[in-house]
Amino acid sequence: MSTNPALSRPANRRRRLLGSAAALALVGSLAVGGTMVLHSHPAGAAAVVTSDLRADALPSFATVVNRVKPAVVSVKVELRLEQTGDSGPPGMDALPPQIQEFLRRFGGGQQGREAPRTGKAMAQGSGFFISADGYVVTNNHVVEHASKVSVTTDAGATLPARVVGTDPKTDLAVLKVEKSGDYPFVAFAKEAPKLGDWVVAIGNPYGLGGTVTAGIVSANGRDIGAGPYDNFLQIDAPINKGNSGGPTFNLKGEVVGVNTAIFSPSGGNIGLAFAIPASTAESVVAALEHDGSVARGFMGVQIQPVSADIAEGLGLPKAGGALIAQAEDGTPAAKAGLKSGDVILSLNGREVTDSRDLSRRVGMMKPGETVSLRVMRDGHERTVEVKLGAQARQQVAAAEHNQAEDTAGSVLGVQIAPASQVRGAGDEGVVIVGVDPDGQAAAKGLSDGDVILEVSGRAVSKPADIRAGLDEAKHDGRKVVLMKVKTAQGPRFVAFAFPKA
Repeated sequence: MSTNPALSRPANRRRRLLGSAAALALVGSLAVGGTMVLHSHPAGAAAVVTSDLRADALPSFATVVNRVKPAVVSVKVELRLEQTGDSGPPGMDALPPQIQEFLRRFGGGQQGREAPRTGKAMAQGSGFFISADGYVVTNNHVVEHASKVSVTTDAGATLPARVVGTDPKTDLAVLKVEKSGDYPFVAFAKEAPKLGDWVVAIGNPYGLGGTVTAGIVSANGRDIGAGPYDNFLQIDAPINKGNSGGPTFNLKGEVVGVNTAIFSPSGGNIGLAFAIPASTAESVVAALEHDGSVARGFMGVQIQPVSADIAEGLGLPKAGGALIAQAEDGTPAAKAGLKSGDVILSLNGREVTDSRDLSRRVGMMKPGETVSLRVMRDGHERTVEVKLGAQARQQVAAAEHNQAEDTAGSVLGVQIAPASQVRGAGDEGVVIVGVDPDGQAAAKGLSDGDVILEVSGRAVSKPADIRAGLDEAKHDGRKVVLMKVKTAQGPRFVAFAFPKA
């Protein structure tokens, strides 16, 4: 067989060099002006090895990874899907909104396309142990609508788990492994990472469990529009589908964030990943462990940021703070004397940067807690003390629908309020402001912010109309009631069954 002389010459030349009496130890080469220059040392000279160099000039993550990796788990869930009759598998648009969002984000899998035949879909994400007795942190969107959950440990053991509690507003969830044991666990960091700090992410991207990536903190305090309490760490460690719910560590092996979202036009990593900071995650997880839900403080004000123009008009030295557009009647804010036009400058002695900052900080406080506000009114500063109420109860504002709430809760599994009383909801219908994760509404893909427009073909405008429609349907002997609901994906009809006696 003939050979190509042009390809064989370099090898032949190298053999001649190495075989000559003046043998050289070749350690590198450099192309200069099209000429190959060989760098050499006399025969017998010691080769350059890493121990002669600064091996610590670049970071190695091996020590921290070996220490924390056993605490990281893969989370696998079986999802409930709404049935669509005998028409065959629906497309993406036919899936419930939360499942669509789930599949668009991290945890979804290609299995979802087959699921409607059986009413189930499989999806996966990541998580990590936070206690030796088997409590696991993950994302809410990983386990939302799950009918069955299991975790797979780094050692390969698959363990059934149950959902202890979820918090959609911060996208956090806590699971509990059902099998008792002494599990390796990790702790949340007490100090926030600084811009430029190295971080390590471990998770289950595309089902490839135990995958380690590294990068730096590239930004702090990111608001990406995911929820009312956005305050994400931005990291450039490669994060992909399936990493959702997994931990990001500092080099001490402490959890500095819970991976939750990526920005990606293509669905793959482009170096923009977002993690819930440890300070938020730790407090929410503690509440979920203890009560299964998060009780949030509530003031009862509609607020907006203070722009430079507004600051100038109000005589403020700079933009910042939160401008009260309305203090709702009967709320803690109104009782404390706050009113439209007031600018909240600080909360408990710490400056309020903008309206989202105020909402986030109040939302992380407990009902019944008293806060001190520094307020600018008519060019003069004053201090106002406000005793916070309970957020969920206050969102349902009118006393007339208490009984309607009970009815909607038992049949639909929701809390509701008139659209006219919920900011940004419009004037038509009744808004869902709370969803029981085990109720019918959750199973059918409804969520906070969806608006019930009609019950049995009749328009509704207040919770009492919901109750009247349900009572009428039940009185007529119907087993289900049909409602028209406006969701983020558009209006659709949803059938709710009455509980069996």
